[in-house]
Amino acid sequence: MHLLFIVKEIDNEPQGILLISSLLKQAGHQVSLVVATEQDPVQAALRLQPDVLGYTVYTGSHPWYLDLNRRIRSQLPGVFSIFGGPHPTFFPEMIEHEGVDGVCIGEGEYATLDLMNALERTNEGVRLTEPGIANWWFRWNGAVVRNPLRPLLTGEELDALPFADRELLYAAHRQSRRTKIKPFITGRGCPYDCAFCFNKAYSDLYGGQGRRFRRRSVGNVIQELKEVISRYDVRFVLFMDDTFILQGQWLQEFMARYKAEIGLPFWCQVRANLVTEEKVSLFKEAGCVSVSFGLEAGNDRLRNAVLNRNMSQEEILDAAEILRRHGVAFMTNNMLGLPTGSLENDLETLALNIQCRPAYANVFLFQPYPKTALGEWAYQQGWMMGSFDDLSGSVSDTTIIKFGSEAEKRQIENLQKLFALAVEMPRLWPLIRHLIRLPPNWLFWLAYKLWKGWAIKNRMFPFRMTPREYLESALYYMRIKSQ
Repeated sequence: MHLLFIVKEIDNEPQGILLISSLLKQAGHQVSLVVATEQDPVQAALRLQPDVLGYTVYTGSHPWYLDLNRRIRSQLPGVFSIFGGPHPTFFPEMIEHEGVDGVCIGEGEYATLDLMNALERTNEGVRLTEPGIANWWFRWNGAVVRNPLRPLLTGEELDALPFADRELLYAAHRQSRRTKIKPFITGRGCPYDCAFCFNKAYSDLYGGQGRRFRRRSVGNVIQELKEVISRYDVRFVLFMDDTFILQGQWLQEFMARYKAEIGLPFWCQVRANLVTEEKVSLFKEAGCVSVSFGLEAGNDRLRNAVLNRNMSQEEILDAAEILRRHGVAFMTNNMLGLPTGSLENDLETLALNIQCRPAYANVFLFQPYPKTALGEWAYQQGWMMGSFDDLSGSVSDTTIIKFGSEAEKRQIENLQKLFALAVEMPRLWPLIRHLIRLPPNWLFWLAYKLWKGWAIKNRMFPFRMTPREYLESALYYMRIKSQ
């Protein structure tokens, strides 16, 4: 059986797709990938003639994928279409849309393998005759079959998965092959219940069927690192785990082996209240160059009562001081335009960032994603303009949260573009305070993108690049981020 994955664009390597691909190929299936920024997906599907179309979908991008699927099926009527990822997981009702044959809920590796095997056993073309496959909702014989979830994969089962099929991505997307920064994931899940995140809803969905946080063994992660480094020019490593800093004993063993056997500079995501002198010293000695952590909001009420971060300003400032003392660059992640917040509250976030002095202050406009605690609350309490269908999929364009006036909304949206510059150069704040009152314009967007690109490349992910590599990376960054 031949499965064709189609993705709209590549920002980070789609690890879920790449893991599924490895598992399917191991079982004898054929897998292809098309990236819509590289080639026309409709023409590619007609050329490749797959048995199954697969889409990994995020909320906000789902209308694009549904429309694309309809266009392809109008010319390939016999193809079987499946949707997975965050949006179908929390909105499996999308099975009701025209042209959707199957929706995968939760972890997709073995669920997709079971489906492909079932389709292959059919003697009448691509037709589902075995609808009882866990993690799937199917449109079958005029009705919807709603199958239960299988338990979450354990750490040992994560070890048993083949490594991500990076070659699938690199054959379809030149920039992913060219980049010298490679991402890795050592585990799944997060034990925290931040109100803006899917982790709590995901855990509730599974209802105790497996541990919430699971991690691969140290040896398994080291083996993957070695294999990727042996095949590609890797100069910097990203650990993409939600909270890499968990599990002290695992970290000690991993950092010792990483230093001895890998030795490349790396970045990871930490949590401010878990940052200690001992952990940062361990990271630094192993090659940690930079980290990111969520500051989110400077106002205590917004950070703790609204976002459920359970973190004090003192813990954030202490983490910043420890990281600076050990020479580890750090980026803060922040949200503006929160429900029940205001422009003045967002200026508190700016002030706390100025105190922290990060290498880069990363800032987004809050998006009330459905099925997150805060997203659902914002919708129910009338803080949203419109509905979840009005989400743009972008965290740096506009907000659909209501504020006291259109002028305040415009200033918050403009502040998002100029926030990092104000943190870097506080003396500019009087000027920026006036600039954010202007209508939105491309100069704000350009300043935001240029400063972010420069700071992340030179401060967060510093490694040697040729002038050509630097130019190619910059041009791709500006192109993909403007779409």
